Order: sequence, then structure tokens, then C-alpha cells
Amino acid sequence: MTQQLSKHRHISFTAHYTGYIWYQMGISHPALATTKGKTLATLVHPIESWAEKYVGGSMRSTLKQRHTMLDHSLEQLIRQHPDLQVLEIACGLSPRGWWFRQHYPEITYRELDLPDMAATKQAALQQIEQNAEDVLSVDLFTDAFADAFEVFDPQRPLVVISEGLINYFEKPLLQQLIRAIAHYGQDFKALHYLTDIYPEPTQNKLASIIWNSSRLLKWMSRSAFSFHFKTPAEIEQFFHAADFHQVTVQQPKQFFEQATPDPLQPHLGDLVWVIQATRQ
Repeated sequence: MTQQLSKHRHISFTAHYTGYIWYQMGISHPALATTKGKTLATLVHPIESWAEKYVGGSMRSTLKQRHTMLDHSLEQLIRQHPDLQVLEIACGLSPRGWWFRQHYPEITYRELDLPDMAATKQAALQQIEQNAEDVLSVDLFTDAFADAFEVFDPQRPLVVISEGLINYFEKPLLQQLIRAIAHYGQDFKALHYLTDIYPEPTQNKLASIIWNSSRLLKWMSRSAFSFHFKTPAEIEQFFHAADFHQVTVQQPKQFFEQATPDPLQPHLGDLVWVIQATRQ
């Protein structure tokens, strides 16, 4: 039977780049670092170094921030729910599933991606994990996405997690995705969605350069990559409209420096934020 695939499936080379950067940071396994990722990381290294010096952040620095913050949020949820189940969508070559299965063997952690990347991830995991479960292969924008939720126990809480994903979609499609997660997860004991998001860089002195870089990424990834939100309040309203009841937006300066946003200027200037949305 031919698997359903939507027109929104071209998201790309970035999985190889991020997979290699996580390996460089010492938080991943060599099996999850590809030659393509190494080549990409080498090519963009000068640009990344320039951005870190003059923009105040780069792709690799935001990767570290978002990965650290998402892992922290997931560990908090595991402490609250020792029987937690996790579905990581668009998992790419992320080490998160491998790491959490080693450190929290009592939880259920499944990964999902498009067919080609799912096969690549499965082959890598088979080298480093005994009895590695199959990486689920589903397009998020087809009815088959519902099947991914059926592998979990609705009597236990579920967290869906994504990283480096949702800026690739236009707003209506993003709303469709979040609504689908809320709908397919509505019968679980509790449902949480953890994700990162890149806000519009309104508080950065080089915002125009960041905008132009995003247009290049949009072209290279054949996607609709864009910035959708300027304030945490806009994100909260968007997720509420998708049937999530509680929404928290955390910025790196809050997490790492305990900064408090000004009500008149809630955007602290960070390039990436982390969202925790809950439906109970």
C-alpha cells in the first residue's frame, strides 16, 4: 500500500546539519552524525561564527538553547508523570529519543518522521540501541497522522514534542497541525505539546539580516519558512484557538539568566523561544 504523502514534505537538509551540530556539542552519538551533516556544518561555520559575534546568536547557538530548554521541560514532565509517553514528531537525527530511553527506561518514547528520514534514523538506532522500536513513518498533514497516536495507551499521559519544525509552515497549516495534535490526543489522560519557535526578530539590531537569511532558508528547504509571532501573547492566543487550554512561552533569557519580560516590551531579543501547551 502506498503511503500518504502531502505536498508539505520537503523539509530537508537541516536534519543532517542539526544532527551533526548535536554530535559536535557532545550530546549525541556518532551513529547520528552523517557525512552530509559534517559537510554542511563545515560550510556554514564561518557564517555561524560571524553571526555569534555580530548578531548575538546563530543557528548552532539557538540549537543549543532550544535543545537544552526542551530537554529540561521534558524532564520536568517525567517527574510529574513517571508513566509518561512521548511522541517526537519530525525527529530527524535528534539524539533526544536515544538519550531519554537510556536514562528513563520506564517511559515510552517513540519517534516519527517522513519515510526517508525515518529509515535513516532507524538504521542509526539499530547500531546503538538493543531492541530499538521502529521509527514511525507518517506525514503530519495526512489522515495517517492519527495512526501514530494509536500506538500509545490513552490511560497514560502523552507529550508530543517537536524541534526545529513549526516555522516551516504558513500560519493556516501550522494551525492545522496543532489542532490535529489536540484532536488526536484529546482522549489521553493528559496531553502536552512541547516545541520551539522562532519569533519575529523585532528586538535585534540586525533584524533585516536575519529576515534575509530566513528567505534563503525558505528557498533552500523548499518550504514556507517564516516568522509568525512578535510576542508571547500572540502565541498563547494562537494555541488557545487550537484547543490547548494552558500555554507557557519561555525565552532563553528567562531560562538562563532569570530575566523578567517588560509588559511593554515582552520580547527579550532571543532568537528562539520554547512553548509548552497543555490540554487536560
